[in-house]
Amino acid sequence: MKKKFMCIALAVTVFVSLTTGCARRGGSNAGATGGSSAQSSSSGEETYNWRMAHEEYDGNIQDVYCKEFAKKLNENSNGRINLQIYGVGQIGDALQQCELLQNNGLEFAMISPGNTGTIVPENQLFSLHFLFPNDLEKTQKILNSSKALNETLGAKYLEKNIQVLSYWTEGAMQWTSNKPLHSPNDFKGLKFRTMQSPMIVAAYEAYGANPTPMSYTEVYSGLQLNMIDGQENPISAILDSKFYEVQKYLTEANSNVYITCTCVNPTFFNGLPEDIQKIIMDTIEEMNPRAYEIQKELNDAALGKIQDVSDITVEKLNDDERVEFEAAAQNAYGKYKEIVGEDGATILDELLAEIEAAE
Repeated sequence: MKKKFMCIALAVTVFVSLTTGCARRGGSNAGATGGSSAQSSSSGEETYNWRMAHEEYDGNIQDVYCKEFAKKLNENSNGRINLQIYGVGQIGDALQQCELLQNNGLEFAMISPGNTGTIVPENQLFSLHFLFPNDLEKTQKILNSSKALNETLGAKYLEKNIQVLSYWTEGAMQWTSNKPLHSPNDFKGLKFRTMQSPMIVAAYEAYGANPTPMSYTEVYSGLQLNMIDGQENPISAILDSKFYEVQKYLTEANSNVYITCTCVNPTFFNGLPEDIQKIIMDTIEEMNPRAYEIQKELNDAALGKIQDVSDITVEKLNDDERVEFEAAAQNAYGKYKEIVGEDGATILDELLAEIEAAE
């Protein structure tokens, strides 16, 4: 507990330094002046200076999304809303960013369920393999319309002082490793990096792997030093973080879908004037189709780039291999219900019914 307190304190200290005199040295300035505030413009209307943190690096999917979100907010508010963007590591890691959002130390943040499974246990359903359709566009439509996610699961986030504005996908998850992965048996004893989610751990335990939770910022060195043998990520992240440099195989598994959430602190949001709330929500709606396009553009281009700059062996699961993995993955579904209890089980059952109807 003492160690956790020190980590939070450090993140807050860094955050304060970034949002005072050193604001321009941190994050990507999207028109913000640093520091959360409301000021009066020459026209007498209030202007707003807010902060948003994401879990990735410059040019990654979340970074592109956040910068476009900031630009659209500024445009849709006629320059009244200014949002400054901070990437992972600039004000702490993903968990520290989440804690800052909960404590109103940040107005907005990208919160990925894989990083917050211990905070909102029910969100671990996103870590189940072969849950969503193989068609990402169909998956995005489910994320936009699902009552199980946007209402029932959303209420679970609110209990932890996090308000989900939208769920969206960063693409299908692919595997990199130092050996071919064509069946669950190939995972036996493999030290496989996962995010800090008990459900992701359970998903790979179902294959017989040795899941190893690790911060995203440590994955490259972990692979390079053989502390881990493999990892999962969308193709764009594998390219941007250069995991292909320290791995021999890339398997197009489409094992599950990387889901992230655009979130806001609810106390902050509820304290805003109604017209400003509407601008935010309208901009979120505008970003929903754009989020899908961003991940598609970056992921579609990433595989070719990886093949151009490396000699990594690219493989793909065939239909029979997918069936074998799907059967093994079912072992984790029962584990999910055991971990999260009755409420989480209800959310999963409702979502499964919605997915079946969509298919």
